[in-house]
Amino acid sequence: MAARVLLRAAAGLLGQRRRLLVLPLGAPGPGVRRGLAGAAWAGVQQLPAPARRRRPPWVRGYSDAPTLTLKSIHDQVLYVLKLYDKIDPEKLTVEAHFMKDLGLDSLDQVEIIMAMEDEFGFEIPDAAAEKLMSPQDIMDYIADVQDVYE
Repeated sequence: MAARVLLRAAAGLLGQRRRLLVLPLGAPGPGVRRGLAGAAWAGVQQLPAPARRRRPPWVRGYSDAPTLTLKSIHDQVLYVLKLYDKIDPEKLTVEAHFMKDLGLDSLDQVEIIMAMEDEFGFEIPDAAAEKLMSPQDIMDYIADVQDVYE
């Protein structure tokens, strides 16, 4: 991998356009090197780059997650909490306090916050996580951080 990066950087500095053709290991072909780094170079062959379509440098590929709404946040938070094995789904309500109503301890609350971080894809700071004691608190925090208002 490092050899390819160096080769591309050197070719770019020299103004030469080259393309790497990667063959299966052990395949015969010109440019096969043996020695200390033989495994890294085995099957790598340099050929002139054919005329190919390249994206202009200002064109980038973007992807985006579906737009969050208050309803989708509500559904996702309750879904994650219902899947948590220490929470009885019948006792779970939006206003239920994790420790008083659901009987969870502080370690369970940390695990819930970590599950929410995984579900929504961002980190919740410890100072904010300590204040999230009910599903409604989590929903309000996520809506505030993600700028979701309806």
